Order: sequence, then C-alpha cells, then structure tokens
Amino acid sequence: MSVNDGLKKNFELRAIAREKLKGKWLYAVLVCFIATIISGLLCWIPFIGFIYTLIISGPIALGLATFFLNLRRDQNPLIENLFDGFKSFSPALILQLWITLFTFLWTLLLVIPGIIATLRYSLSFYILRDHPELKPKEALERSKQIMKGRKGKLFLLGLSFIGWGLLAVLTLSIGFLWLVPYINASLAGFYEDVKDAPLASGTSAAATTA
Repeated sequence: MSVNDGLKKNFELRAIAREKLKGKWLYAVLVCFIATIISGLLCWIPFIGFIYTLIISGPIALGLATFFLNLRRDQNPLIENLFDGFKSFSPALILQLWITLFTFLWTLLLVIPGIIATLRYSLSFYILRDHPELKPKEALERSKQIMKGRKGKLFLLGLSFIGWGLLAVLTLSIGFLWLVPYINASLAGFYEDVKDAPLASGTSAAATTA
C-alpha cells in the first residue's frame, strides 16, 4: 500500500486552499507581504544582510506556519500570527540553521539533492508550531519521516503553480501578492493531510541521519 493512498489529490488541496482563503484574502496577502518586507529589509547589505536574513527567517517562517494552519483549521487567523514565531525565537532560529546547513550540504553534491533536501524538511516549521515541546532537530527529523515517500507528491504540488507563476510575472509581479498566499495555504493543507497518515514502511520513529 502506497503512503499516498487515502491522501487528497493535489487539485483537491488547491481547491480547499481557495475555499479557506475566501473572505481572508486580504489578511493572507498582508501577512505574506509583511513577511517579505521584514525578511528583505537588509538582505542587500553584503554579509550583514545574509546574517540578518538567516536570523529573522526562522521566526518569520514559524509565524507564517501559524497563520496558515489557523486559516486551514478555521481558527481565526490574524495578521498578528506572523509575529508569534518570535515568541519561540530560539527554537525557530536553531531550526532554520539546521535546515540551512543540511540543505547547503546536500546542494554541494548537486542541485537535485538540494531540492530533495528542501522537500524533506519542508514541514519542519508546521511540526514545531504543533509540537513546541520538540527540540528543533526533532522537528526536522519528524518532517523527514513524514515526507518519506511523499516528496514527489509535494514536488508535483509545487509544479502545479508554475502556470500561475508565469501569469504573475506578466502582471509585473503584482500577481505574486495572491499567488504566495495560495501556495502557503496549499502547503498547510498538505501538512494537515499527511501529519497523521501512516509512515512509509520501514520508517522508524527516530531517524538519525540528515
């Protein structure tokens, strides 16, 4: 039995995302726009910009995960959710450092291993949001376990937005204001769908390698 049996199809995840965004588009657009502005404030400054982005991206990612999970679960998502990640600043920062390190090391091999690593750790901040008692490395490992056998499904979900991305470019990138929330809402739906699904055969509760 495939680990993807019983899971929603990608077109269903996108449809649910659109449904959840109804009446909440303005909030979602503002949250993603603010996150982009904060993350990009100093990124153009040599070296300092990289350090700033690395430090701030973890809490911002955790805040985005909080907002879009609240959206997906009909739990009154608020713009302030974006800053909830700063309440767990240290775990979010450490988790981001782990993800950056492992993804960088895999990318040194070739681009494709880097992409696989990105998919492998893609649920880490959602997991940390749902399980704040976990250590950052444990959240990363749990993402790795859940994504075993499902990386291709998530990759195809990402590819399904390429057409929308091209349209967004044709609007002088204004369309990305709506596309980015749409993608985030779909990813939150993906996490919601797989988080309690059976793990791939042979996957233990404690993976130990990156």
